[in-house]
Amino acid sequence: MNSERALVLEVRSALTAACPLLRDGDPADAVGGRTPSFVASPASTQEAAALLAAAASAGLAVVPRGAGTGLGWGLPPSACDLVVDVRGMDQVIEHAAGDLVVRVQAGATFGGVASVLAKAGQELALDVPADATIGGVVATGTAGPRRLRYGSPRDLLIGVTAVRADGVVAHAGGKVVKNVAGYDIGKLLAGSQGTLALITEATFRLHPLPEAVAYVTAEFGPAQRGAAVVALQSAAGSALVPSAVELDWPPGSPQSPRALRVGVLLEGTSPGVAERARQMSELLASAGGSPAVAVAEAAPPRWGQLPSPSTVIRVTFWVGRLAEVLDAITAAGAGAGVRPAVTGSAGAGALYVCLDPGTEQDTAVRFVQALRERLDSGASGGPASGGPRGSVVVLAAPAPVMAAAGAYGPVPGFALMKAIKDQFDPEHRMFPGRLAAL
Repeated sequence: MNSERALVLEVRSALTAACPLLRDGDPADAVGGRTPSFVASPASTQEAAALLAAAASAGLAVVPRGAGTGLGWGLPPSACDLVVDVRGMDQVIEHAAGDLVVRVQAGATFGGVASVLAKAGQELALDVPADATIGGVVATGTAGPRRLRYGSPRDLLIGVTAVRADGVVAHAGGKVVKNVAGYDIGKLLAGSQGTLALITEATFRLHPLPEAVAYVTAEFGPAQRGAAVVALQSAAGSALVPSAVELDWPPGSPQSPRALRVGVLLEGTSPGVAERARQMSELLASAGGSPAVAVAEAAPPRWGQLPSPSTVIRVTFWVGRLAEVLDAITAAGAGAGVRPAVTGSAGAGALYVCLDPGTEQDTAVRFVQALRERLDSGASGGPASGGPRGSVVVLAAPAPVMAAAGAYGPVPGFALMKAIKDQFDPEHRMFPGRLAAL
């Protein structure tokens, strides 16, 4: 017992020497039910590097944390000894407005960065919560409705600084848009969920704030799903340059069938947006079904929001297969006895299927399994080759549902993912167990 206490004191001393802001973990710091022994808050990349080097010497499992907005999504860690809270690194290091580039620390909040950029009439074109940290946004690959036009964080990232599990600092990319040296490393870290390295700084390309916006919406009746699909696909592929093409399909009930809403966001100059909104209204109406079309400057209800955070299933697919994906969701729901809410960037091939919080766990598992059977073909290639119509990932669910259904279906690139993990983190100490079996 004395030897164990001495070892703990030795580890704490080494961690504190590297990062003075260190404390014992408590239940509020738990990640996936695992309470860390320590929580550290480094103030710089150098402190983070020294901290991870000390953690490596002690063989500690490390979990990076920002605001925690996405920490509960995905598989829980298989071990959690040290939580590294990056919120102490919250500065906008450099804003080169003339080059449309910004460099920020990982703990800066998206809202804070947005307020700085807005003073120059610019923005980081991502739709994420204002309190989310930049590092967390990159690590989780969070993207909202405007992903159709601007992409996800990996598409806007031009440079990154990260600390490997052994404490070595790595730099990739640069500070100008045309400098792409090491660019793929940044893309690799984007969406890696903190399993490869601790992101401490990120550099992004920016866009001017639009002068005007317009939301064009079309409401289709329950029997007009085919027309809604045609309208959505036509909008997404149109020359009117939509920034977002969203589908909103509430759960409804047998007594009150669900209507489908297709929503399109247009951005640009005031005269240009007005004319494009007129043409988009005509395009949506021409899909058939006599939809109710409206144009507004404010976003429609539920725009970019999840109906329920309890059980969230992400389905990605080729946009040309949208009708089949909606058919599969409907059939899986009917078989399991549930009516899920469906929303998301259908124009970009991504939907979120949400089950009511009161859904029984066995029912949720049956729904996920049925949906996977219909969408995970396990083949490769695009629509023309008869490849997979969709991939199904459980982002959030009660622990028993996640355990029984699994977060992922077949992962064709698992061998490559493991090889990359072995290179970046040979001892598998960075957020172990977060992605599949890594």
